[in-house]
Amino acid sequence: MKIGIKQEDKGRIYNMNDKKQKTRQILLIAGLTSMVIIALAVTISVILMLRPSSSTTGGGSTDVNNQQTQQEIEEQQQILAQKKKEMLEQAEYYALTYDYDKAIETIKSWEGYEKDSELVVKINSYQKTKDSCVRVKMSDVTHIFYHSLVVDPERAFDPSDYQGKGNYQWMTTIDEFMAITQEMYDRGYVLVSIHDLYDITVDENGNEILTEADIYLPEGKRAFVLSLDDLSYYHSYDGYGFASKLVLDENGKVINEYIDAEGNVHYGAYDCVPLLDQFIEEYPDASYRGAKGTIALTGYNGIFGYRTDYSYSLDTPDLDRDKKEFLLANPNFDVEAERAIAKEIADALKANGWTFASHTWGHLRVQDKQLSTLMADNEKWQKNVATIVGETNVIIFAHGQDLGNWGNYDLTNEKVQYFMEQGFNVFCNVDSNLYRTHFGSSGTYLRQGRRNLDGIRFYKNLIGEQDNLDDLFDVEEIIDPERPDYSVYE
Repeated sequence: MKIGIKQEDKGRIYNMNDKKQKTRQILLIAGLTSMVIIALAVTISVILMLRPSSSTTGGGSTDVNNQQTQQEIEEQQQILAQKKKEMLEQAEYYALTYDYDKAIETIKSWEGYEKDSELVVKINSYQKTKDSCVRVKMSDVTHIFYHSLVVDPERAFDPSDYQGKGNYQWMTTIDEFMAITQEMYDRGYVLVSIHDLYDITVDENGNEILTEADIYLPEGKRAFVLSLDDLSYYHSYDGYGFASKLVLDENGKVINEYIDAEGNVHYGAYDCVPLLDQFIEEYPDASYRGAKGTIALTGYNGIFGYRTDYSYSLDTPDLDRDKKEFLLANPNFDVEAERAIAKEIADALKANGWTFASHTWGHLRVQDKQLSTLMADNEKWQKNVATIVGETNVIIFAHGQDLGNWGNYDLTNEKVQYFMEQGFNVFCNVDSNLYRTHFGSSGTYLRQGRRNLDGIRFYKNLIGEQDNLDDLFDVEEIIDPERPDYSVYE
């Protein structure tokens, strides 16, 4: 239904509309004003929230910032504390290995060490220990050596086998090696490198002169040198309970491959190198500044268990039976690949303190051979071995032979002249004397006698025929119970 509006009411309507319009305008203005005020209030609130307040006001934002700053400070302090801890551990390692100067230098590299009482005490302690050390007499330095260690005595010492007798005489078992190493450590013996024994100067004619080096050890400690003969893992070792080769583990450390009687392959410490490495890692003070032994290498069957010699070819004249059988059993043999692996191992050994010496390429008796034979042999060693392990000035003679009687060499001896011309000026034999170190002929060379720690030496000391082990260990205490009595070979 439509509602009509009377004429007389129109004025009122118009008047009412005017009032409503004015009211709307007032409300609009008021609303806009309120919105502006609210917006201003919000803006001011935001500004107040964002504005840093003074520490006296206890603002929440400041607490967050302070917490972040405090956390950063604590993290930096933790990093610094860890670096200091590592620095002190490094210094302690140097001190344990008798390098007190390096230990002190390490601490002095720490910024502000002078104001750190802990560091000052450490420096004073290392200096006091250094000052109390005693100079080693070269005449008191003994030199011991081993061949590859026996892992399985039952196979190695088979009395029904000709080689079993040889193994019994010239080899040492793992248990014997570890017992000797522990006993010598307990008695205060410290391993030094043969290169620690001398300093080299050059005279006015360009000749190298070897003079006694200064080695200082705490009172009661005794220096000794160690060498290993062969470490080639000859074909003749196969099946006799020795390790088969050296290999690198996943961390680049040198370990052994060992094949047991059932043909199972094992990897671990089965010979002198990794066993001694592990011992010195546990007892750093067993070694002078990280020194290890000297490895005397032949070359005719390769080195480290790898057939690295260039004679490994079916085209080689007069190829011996072992090599021929090996090549026929390994038709894909690659001598260069073998040499590359052996070089990696040599580099790892050198980085870990081991050094190398010539043992002559063919394990020759130097007194019995003509000079021409020795020259040809050395050329083979330089070509097949030195190219892998690097040059050396040390030659360790095989079979206990030497180039002359003890004392000064006869420098007119053509063999002496030849080897010295080839760069050798450190010469070692086997004589089983307790202590023999000699600087000869105005310092042009060094000679040192060596002591074989093996079955024949143990046996002769056990029966009282010899007495040349007691200064190192009690032979009755270290003898392997799995070693049979020597009488079974007689």
